[in-house]
Amino acid sequence: MMGFLVRRLAAMFMIAAMAGVAHATPPIETYGRLPGFERAALSPSGDRIAIIGVTGDQRRLVIIDRDKKVLTSAAVGNHKLRSISWAGEDKVLIQTSATVALGYGFTTSKTELTNMVVVSLTGKSPWAVFSGNRNITGGIRGFFGAIEREGRWYGYFGGITLENNDGMSNRLGSTREELYEVDLETGKAKRIARRPDSDTIRRDWTIAADGSVAASMDFTTADGSWTIRNRDRQPIASGKAPTGGIDLAGLGRTNETILYYSRENSGVGQLFEVPLAGGQPVEVIPDDSSNRTLFDEHRRLLIGYTRDGDMPEDHFFDERLEKRMAAARKAFPGKIVRLIDANAAFDRVIVRTDGPGDPQSWWVIDMNTRRAEQLGLSYAMFGEDVGPMRMFRYKAADGLEIGGVLTLPPGRDAKQLPVVILPHGGPQSRDYPVFDWWAQAYASRGYAVFQPNFRGSTGMGDAFRVAGFGEWGRKMQTDISDGLAALAKEGIVDPKRACIVGASYGGYASLAGVTLQQGLYRCAVSVAGVSDVYRMSYTDVRESGGDATLTRALKAEIGSGRDLKLVSPARFAERADAPILLIHGVDDIVVPFEQSQTMASALGRAGKQYELIKLVGEDHWLSRSETRLNMLSAAVAFVEKHNPPNPPAAH
Repeated sequence: MMGFLVRRLAAMFMIAAMAGVAHATPPIETYGRLPGFERAALSPSGDRIAIIGVTGDQRRLVIIDRDKKVLTSAAVGNHKLRSISWAGEDKVLIQTSATVALGYGFTTSKTELTNMVVVSLTGKSPWAVFSGNRNITGGIRGFFGAIEREGRWYGYFGGITLENNDGMSNRLGSTREELYEVDLETGKAKRIARRPDSDTIRRDWTIAADGSVAASMDFTTADGSWTIRNRDRQPIASGKAPTGGIDLAGLGRTNETILYYSRENSGVGQLFEVPLAGGQPVEVIPDDSSNRTLFDEHRRLLIGYTRDGDMPEDHFFDERLEKRMAAARKAFPGKIVRLIDANAAFDRVIVRTDGPGDPQSWWVIDMNTRRAEQLGLSYAMFGEDVGPMRMFRYKAADGLEIGGVLTLPPGRDAKQLPVVILPHGGPQSRDYPVFDWWAQAYASRGYAVFQPNFRGSTGMGDAFRVAGFGEWGRKMQTDISDGLAALAKEGIVDPKRACIVGASYGGYASLAGVTLQQGLYRCAVSVAGVSDVYRMSYTDVRESGGDATLTRALKAEIGSGRDLKLVSPARFAERADAPILLIHGVDDIVVPFEQSQTMASALGRAGKQYELIKLVGEDHWLSRSETRLNMLSAAVAFVEKHNPPNPPAAH
């Protein structure tokens, strides 16, 4: 075991622990605010760390050196932050997004536009990629990395090129992006790859270490055919993915290979490596337990993967890196240790730990000296304030084994507890036994919280994920209530004191729990949930311009036609047997606000008890501090009203 010397860095985003001190129940604001420590990135040398944290309701960028000296501290505002990375030692790239309204002629009224802001440590004012360029519109359409060449740094971005109209003005000719190289010092953009001739073809690229296009992939939406070509435009791989399960993943384990990810084989995901010169594709990770690939962003090569499970682990092909990561895991027993970033030499890394009693800790580790320093905490809560969490396993009605995360209220026995069932979104996602701000908020109020990983969830293998196809409102729904029954059978919860709460697909499951099912829950909270699956499917296809690939994918995963109407809670509003709270961001482009409006109208016509809360300026991901807190405050108050954490006194 590595003898890590754990030493806390007194950063502005961390509040000191008060171990062993009893606390009053924390105010709901403690859970509802954005995490105090959100993101971190290492410069190539490892000498500088860029940190994004939150003070009050505002995000802030702080850059420190090895001696903890603050080099830059600047307000980022309330922008929706998506990523942070370095280009050399003196430029930080911050990716943000914003919801914007579209004008006449588009298939949708709103979209999410992404921008990349370049922050320089040399005194130059921050600037946005493509800003001031009259020939490119719509922000950036994909980031393909940053590369140093001859002492200068260049970034690679997709952009929508405007077409010249009679030499007088520019117009939008196509929404397909083209590939640009941008000088990160001057901002000058140079087009290095064009879009395909047809709007029915999507094109993707992978950039080589010298900044050239190593490979491109064309995907035809009409029939799902795809072809990968090398820099000489010679085909090196091809196939058919009717539902769109194909992605160009990047360079392989060497500069002479390329990776692509395919789900052509009955939805089973496979990562293939093929020589750029041509040859037989080889499966890189032969099992289906990986949920992400790990790249060396400096050499742009695949170096490892994350093995999924209840305790995901990062693994590396290089024996030296594998031993170092294993030692890091050993230094944090019982925790999930996730690699966040590394310097070019991979001797200085940033990791994040999650697990029981750990409200997401961020560490910088010096692999040579075997020392770790804590950079900060996502949520500054300690000791008795954190509800203990563990995996709870049970069998569904048809015998399928399912695992979920059980979080218990601090300081209470796990006997006959009131319970909040909290299904995750996606639905192709999963919950882990880690600190969850939403679950902890309910646990702090005296509730057991159960997050079931129903069929269709990821992280349990492709067969488990595919088992959810066509099961919206059916077995995916009964998997959730089977978990409630199993908890009740063991005496952990009182089944008569249960509410169901969720967001996105979890919001759909909440609505289905009191309409398609009855007699299970005392209340339901749906945040940005789908209420009419048939209408949602129709909207997605319409806004895609009738994309054939999306149409096939939706049919395969959730069904079509009358089948969708039969699992749409809004069409069964008269069956609702518990009060319902609907919360939805007006700027949601994933699940439109109209989905909650439709449910509210149906409940109103049926004379059912409901509330509808509009989150103005909020999107699908609860990206803003004020509206996220408003959501949580309303949701917790609603559950406390209809399912009090303490039973009423006997008379």
